[in-house]
Amino acid sequence: MSEDVFIQTVAEDPMIAPVIQGLFGEYRERYGDYFASKEPEDDSVFARPDGAFIVLLRNGAPIAMGAYKRYDAQTAELKRIWTDRSLRRQGLAQKILHELERRAAAYGYRQVFLTTGFRQPEAVGLYLSHGYQPQFDTRLDPEVYSRPPYDGRLPFTKKLTADVPVS
Repeated sequence: MSEDVFIQTVAEDPMIAPVIQGLFGEYRERYGDYFASKEPEDDSVFARPDGAFIVLLRNGAPIAMGAYKRYDAQTAELKRIWTDRSLRRQGLAQKILHELERRAAAYGYRQVFLTTGFRQPEAVGLYLSHGYQPQFDTRLDPEVYSRPPYDGRLPFTKKLTADVPVS
């Protein structure tokens, strides 16, 4: 029987390099150099006290991750939600999402904001099915959002409550 455990760490932790490489490798496969002109994010924004970087371990090995950072005084921005490809369709992304929401609410954030890319229909489905409100027209072909005046990102928001589910 496998044991899944959350840890809070930093993006530079060598133990989690496989999930970091998996995330950015998948972005390259899906988008090529579409987002290459965007400035890389400073990982320090995920540090306490305003942020968190969590990893789900199974039997000590990293299998999924996610993070949040301060967006504004009331809002956490969720980032880097990713699951190892070989372990998808097991509800792991949902676990990550719920844990990030729980931690953000416990810290005092009242809502969350996130974006996903226009070529990530699985992520769009996940967020819609968990009460996230799209800030874009879901009836349009997502590729529309890859062209000006858009920047390729599909934004969502969600209010947090005190009874955020615990994974």
